[in-house]
Amino acid sequence: MAPSTTIILLWLAFGGSHILLSSLKVRPRLVAALGERGFLGFYSLVSFATFSPLVAVYFRHVHEGAEFWSFDLSVLAQWFIYIVMGVAFVLVVAGVVTPSPTSISSGRKGTPAQPRGVHLITRHALFMGIGLFGAVHLLANGYATDVAFFGGFPLFVLLGTWHQDQRKLVTEPESYSAFYAATPLIPFAGRETLRGLKEFSRIALVAGVLLAVVTRIFHEVLFG
Repeated sequence: MAPSTTIILLWLAFGGSHILLSSLKVRPRLVAALGERGFLGFYSLVSFATFSPLVAVYFRHVHEGAEFWSFDLSVLAQWFIYIVMGVAFVLVVAGVVTPSPTSISSGRKGTPAQPRGVHLITRHALFMGIGLFGAVHLLANGYATDVAFFGGFPLFVLLGTWHQDQRKLVTEPESYSAFYAATPLIPFAGRETLRGLKEFSRIALVAGVLLAVVTRIFHEVLFG
């Protein structure tokens, strides 16, 4: 089996298990049997068991298979990638600092109708940061294994955010509908983006930028 095919199958296992375990039919049964903490532990274990081999297979087969594209990146293009990666890191940190109410581990009920900060930029900050990470890496990595690995991130994000929204709209239709209507999915596409930027966590901003800079400096040592 080609490494790129293996990567695709592992993405299907990772994404499929996420959606199955958090679905409206399966999740309540598992919570009843394992308890909330037990379910979260099991959910995390399955995630680790499917994502770890995905990463391992890719790093054993970096830049393998057919080459779909190759760009001679200019200085301007490189800085574009750096800036987008900075935004991705900031969104990921913000998503951790201020979790989305759609998160399976947030435990929040009765979502407030008036979101603030990062939720006015995107209601799925963590997911969107991960999606940007994968999408921007596709520019500089055009081999089959690269496309299968990095392309899986934005695809998983789009499917995952849709699933989270739909689940929450069913379980908390009144409160989440207001939140859903007031917040954008795509970062910086909402009508309250400027207010979201003004209210944005300074801790998340500084930490995200620092992580992006450190990652850029040590990228070759850590990832090649």
